[in-house]
Amino acid sequence: MSINFHLPDFCGNYKMNLAFADALKERPELFYDGVKIASSYGCFPPAAWNGGRAAVGAVRREFIDFIIKEYNSRGIPIRYTFTNPLVTEKHLSDPFCNMITKAAENGLNEIIVNVPVLEEYIRKTYPQYPLISSTVKQIEDRDRLLSELEKDFKLVVLDYNWNNRFDELEALPHKDKIELLVNSYCTPHCRRRKKHYEFLGERQFELNRQVFGLESDMMKPIPDTQFPCPNTDMNFYDTLAFETHISPRAIYEKYVPMGFENFKIEGRLMHPVNILESYLYYLVKPEHRDRLRVDMLRALLAKKR
Repeated sequence: MSINFHLPDFCGNYKMNLAFADALKERPELFYDGVKIASSYGCFPPAAWNGGRAAVGAVRREFIDFIIKEYNSRGIPIRYTFTNPLVTEKHLSDPFCNMITKAAENGLNEIIVNVPVLEEYIRKTYPQYPLISSTVKQIEDRDRLLSELEKDFKLVVLDYNWNNRFDELEALPHKDKIELLVNSYCTPHCRRRKKHYEFLGERQFELNRQVFGLESDMMKPIPDTQFPCPNTDMNFYDTLAFETHISPRAIYEKYVPMGFENFKIEGRLMHPVNILESYLYYLVKPEHRDRLRVDMLRALLAKKR
């Protein structure tokens, strides 16, 4: 059985993601047995449909094609995070979002969805995409989850509050269809989580208007709005104390024997050191982490000659 890991930020973190993919292919003995990089999720900025984190900036079509090619040539799907909870029918015609969706529609790449109106539009307009149900839905009710697992999704990303509730996890059907978020930076049962997703959704609309809006919109500065959350500045190792944390040992000794195969590493817009440490922690055998850490830092920080 492959142990499928889904890595954050195929766009901003592409150098590290591809470096790990190449290391896994060339030096598999350094990694845990069965490890596979099964996708990398994220979005090209400033896509209005993006959710979960705000994608800042803008990219050229040449870069979009480059990213898709680099991952796909390694057999790795990119997975669009089209999970903005504020998307309505009026947003479906967004030119940039439709362009990037069409550019990657080849049967390999995937899309994470949240709101029904966008899900239905993608199913109809871009039928080659496998769809994944987003953790942004925050499904904690068992009956709702069972219903979600029966729908036409490739995977359902479980709300992180299910983690480590082993009796309940054991009783779930379709474990091969469930993806577990192993290192959530969110406080367990955070009461502000829904509001935070909505704030980020509106923030994404603002960023999109700044780039693609009317000339009058482009002249206006983006409001310096914030949603204070101390967890965004956490050290990766601080998250190990959360009750929702899933360790590499638990993956092998508990989750995989139960039938779970898919594991998501959080990290979009996190500090690169946090991302590097999370990859080493989950993918690499302990005795090889220090050496590979140095190799990765040398490669990522190397000056072009």
